[in-house]
Amino acid sequence: MSSVPGSPADQHKAPGAMTLAESNPQPLGTKTDVEAAGQGGTSSLPAPGGMEGFWSRLSPRTRLLTCFFGIFVCYFYYGIVQETITRGKYGEDNEKFTYVLSLVFLQCIVNAAFAKMMCYLAAPGINDTTPNWLYAVCATTYMGAMLASNQALQHVNYPTQVLGKSCKPIPVLILGVLLARKRYPLAKYLCVLLIVAGVAIFVYKDNVQAKADDHFFGWGEILLLASLTMDGLTGVSQEKMRSEHQTNSHHMMYNMNFWSIGILAVSIGVTGEIFAFLKFLEKYPYVLGNMFLFSITSALGQLFIFVTVTNFGPLTCSIITTTRKFFTILASVILFQNPMLPRQWVGVVLVFAGLAGDSYFGKSKKAKDNNK
Repeated sequence: MSSVPGSPADQHKAPGAMTLAESNPQPLGTKTDVEAAGQGGTSSLPAPGGMEGFWSRLSPRTRLLTCFFGIFVCYFYYGIVQETITRGKYGEDNEKFTYVLSLVFLQCIVNAAFAKMMCYLAAPGINDTTPNWLYAVCATTYMGAMLASNQALQHVNYPTQVLGKSCKPIPVLILGVLLARKRYPLAKYLCVLLIVAGVAIFVYKDNVQAKADDHFFGWGEILLLASLTMDGLTGVSQEKMRSEHQTNSHHMMYNMNFWSIGILAVSIGVTGEIFAFLKFLEKYPYVLGNMFLFSITSALGQLFIFVTVTNFGPLTCSIITTTRKFFTILASVILFQNPMLPRQWVGVVLVFAGLAGDSYFGKSKKAKDNNK
């Protein structure tokens, strides 16, 4: 997740490999999906037709590339607006915006409203069989990961923060195996480790303060571990929705944000942040326009994230959101000819080796399965 996450972050059938390009060869809405999950009676999947029908007719590779570029573009602008809000200076006293919970609260309201609209427009008449308790658990772990990660930034230095964010696919992978009974070939683990290591090496920045920080393990590291664990549990919950209930992406997005609104409403009420936030808005009402723009980019980004989760699984989604920052920096290097350190080139090689290996071994596994 980013510094003000709204992106879940980064979450089928077993056994079998789930590759970035081939992880879900069956389009949503086919009979195979329902039978594989052991569901009978009414399915929550849409009948072919409309936007969902058009989407299901696209090839898996086209759907994956659409999701990747959708996430990339939406969260690129999301980051720009976020920085404008949180790093801007307001008034003659150069006040700063510090009301993170209130910002995410408004963001979740807009996300939920957008998702509800998509439920009516893109998935009308779909019966959502996902139980409310599963949505509640998923939203709780999602918000817990966000809060723990934000709190950790007050205790750890920048390199530790980057390393923690880069490792997100690892708990999603491990907890998916332990709790969701997922099965992956050994090559899958190696490719994920290559990607995570490459991203961490590439975005790592030397920090002078880190040299003076002689503690080995403290509250910051504990909070980072808690955040990563919550990310993994969120992935497990999303995988359960996907495999057992074939949850539609719009329903998942709406219910996750709906429950998050309740959690945040309690949080900003208990902490008293809502009162300070309203006073800030009274003094600087123009910030509300940026907050709505921030929320709209978040809603569009979340749409692609939840489509990725329901089509390709939470692990693939976490890999996309983890590599997003890597590709953003790499694009900047290529377009503006910024120099890169030798260490960063090593990171580039590791990331592309991991992505290429994941695609190659996934295709090999699929070819073997088809020849049986």
